[in-house]
Amino acid sequence: MISTKVCIIGAGPGGATAALQLNKDGIDCIVIDKAVFPRDKVCGDGLSGKVLTCLKRIDPSVAERLKQAGFKLNSWGVSFIAPNRRVLEVGYRPDFNAEDSHHKEVPIGYVCKRMDFDHFLVEELKRCAHVTLYEGIAVTEYTLEADGYRVSDGKGFVVKADLLIIANGAHSAFTKKIAGIQMEPAHYIAGLRAYYKNVEGMHPENFIELHFLKSLLPGYFWIFPLPNGQANVGVGMLSETVSRKKVNLKKELLRIVKEDPVLKGRFKDAQLEGGIEGYGLPLGSKKRVLTGERYLLVGDAAFLIDPFTGEGIGNAMGSGRLAALQAVKAIQAGDFSAAGLAGYDKDIERVLGSELRLSTRIQKLVNYPRLFNLLINISARNKKVQELLSCMFYEVDLRKKLTKPSFYIGLLLNK
Repeated sequence: MISTKVCIIGAGPGGATAALQLNKDGIDCIVIDKAVFPRDKVCGDGLSGKVLTCLKRIDPSVAERLKQAGFKLNSWGVSFIAPNRRVLEVGYRPDFNAEDSHHKEVPIGYVCKRMDFDHFLVEELKRCAHVTLYEGIAVTEYTLEADGYRVSDGKGFVVKADLLIIANGAHSAFTKKIAGIQMEPAHYIAGLRAYYKNVEGMHPENFIELHFLKSLLPGYFWIFPLPNGQANVGVGMLSETVSRKKVNLKKELLRIVKEDPVLKGRFKDAQLEGGIEGYGLPLGSKKRVLTGERYLLVGDAAFLIDPFTGEGIGNAMGSGRLAALQAVKAIQAGDFSAAGLAGYDKDIERVLGSELRLSTRIQKLVNYPRLFNLLINISARNKKVQELLSCMFYEVDLRKKLTKPSFYIGLLLNK
């Protein structure tokens, strides 16, 4: 049996970030993942400004190595396309200016395949003196004992830890069976992802695109540019809506590519590469308790995906860092009780609460195409609204923005 202070289940962005932060603080930890890296992960493949911001806070050298990596495409923002096809462009940083050469040289966001990005993070873990990584091991048993958690793969691999950080994704058995958080169709998106080659009409600054097509509301169709002329193309829709309307998402994706009057021209010479893969997005549209005795939930296992934008990686990494900071406090205090770990819930609320609530409101507004069209029309002319949306990708505290009188004056004056 292996003993450790902290055992992290899952080596994706959330778990890897938690391990990087613990390493920075000199805390020994074990990371276990069922996969052997590199491995594919179905995702939109977008890395917003939150990713680089988080890595810089932990270790600027890791952020610098990501900047220099050749597997990614630099991206400077996101385009929201309303049902009436009005376009709202939002930079990944509030002050983004395409004409500013400095902004062009220092992108804040990227697009890259999760196979490459997750492998990059795992390789970073192998540099860490305080991190021990175990790949290809699927933890199936969790036993809470008086002095810690015992986890096992049922085949002889056993770890005893004072604290668990659960970061094993949207289908986490721990989240369901022990934390008691169940998938609810009203707070869960069914998504499909495909890779296409030679999609035309990409944004010159490699903005990712979210198309809120009437047939998909309150979901959307996306196009994310990738290196080497590829694009991540997909659809996402609330599971509740998929069931109620009996939507075949695969047929809908292919129909859009072939028949949509605006988009079909961009796909006239495009080729589908590989299959169309499905995945689930557990949304942060409902507040949940993410802590319990000797455990913390992070990332998709904590249902923290943005309900409007689908932002998952940045929120996973942010929550992983906060979980690690809470773990350090727990170790110092010798208190791993649910009450002792509850500070993590408060930190998540402080950092993500306002943002997730705002996104939930916008997501509900998407159900009403005329109102959503109006919102996009107004936002396209209003710098304050654009700044607010940009903050959601750049990790600026939204509460500070919302409490400033100047923000509301700007809204009224349409500036």
